[in-house]
Amino acid sequence: MGGTKILAAAINTKEGIIARVKEPTPSGAKPIDLIKTLTAIVEETIAEANLKKENIKAVCLGIPGWLNPYTGKVSAAPNLGLKNFSLKTRLEKNLGLAVLIENDVNLGALGIKGFGEGANSKNILVVFVGTGIGGALFFDGKIYRGFNYTAGEIGHIVIDKNGPQCGCGNKGCFEALASRTAIVRNIQSDIKNKRKTIITKISGKNKPIKSKALAAAIKAKDKIVVKRVSEACETIGVTLAGLTNLLNVEEIILGGGLIEAIGNFMTPKIRSSFEENILKQNSKPPKIVQSKLGDDSALYGGIVLAEEFLGVKV
Repeated sequence: MGGTKILAAAINTKEGIIARVKEPTPSGAKPIDLIKTLTAIVEETIAEANLKKENIKAVCLGIPGWLNPYTGKVSAAPNLGLKNFSLKTRLEKNLGLAVLIENDVNLGALGIKGFGEGANSKNILVVFVGTGIGGALFFDGKIYRGFNYTAGEIGHIVIDKNGPQCGCGNKGCFEALASRTAIVRNIQSDIKNKRKTIITKISGKNKPIKSKALAAAIKAKDKIVVKRVSEACETIGVTLAGLTNLLNVEEIILGGGLIEAIGNFMTPKIRSSFEENILKQNSKPPKIVQSKLGDDSALYGGIVLAEEFLGVKV
């Protein structure tokens, strides 16, 4: 469940995804209304898959925020208006099914570890680059959540304390410098300063610049867009090199909306910056690869989550 959309699927390991339902997240909804929306979308997905409730082993939900996956309580999810809310308990009461919740980035990373590019590695850093930047860590094959379940917040590592304001309130965070939001902010500054770019023609005047528009501008070799995306790649590579020097992971997996749209352009540049900045004595640096699961990574992550918390295999 994101700030703008809810994507649901009925899924198992044998058949994969057998039904999908996608709905907009109700804007400005109260917590009770979100529960009603989630209940409805789960029931719609079950019906779409032509299943009965007794066929369902668990409902797994990814939330963009901070939460305790053991108690099912959301401490804060600003984009959803949730604070200190017992989401698991409330949803279980409505559905009559076992409910598990997890941070959305962690859930996507679990899908990648279980069913994607991370299946054969034990020590992994997963990085999602999109509107913001999120991360997840695996050590010895197990996800590392931290002592109060907030590990992996790499988007809020401060890179430049005099840098632009981040949504978290700090200045110069990683995501304030290298996310799609940061790239678009810099492009909009260029437009304001009368620098020539075709991005406004592609995305539409006074309309938000999305990842697809960036991809089209890069394909057309627009100098402004190429420059701003390349700058972000440089920052991503430098930051990942520093994290690798600390953590010594064996694999870094890139995902998220921006990587899905322009990963073929970004990944080689990120690798180049990474290799320039990693500790030279590291005789076997990690490989950097793109996830191919896209949005489905979080859906597959539900299978891994159910096995971890409920001992259930589907």
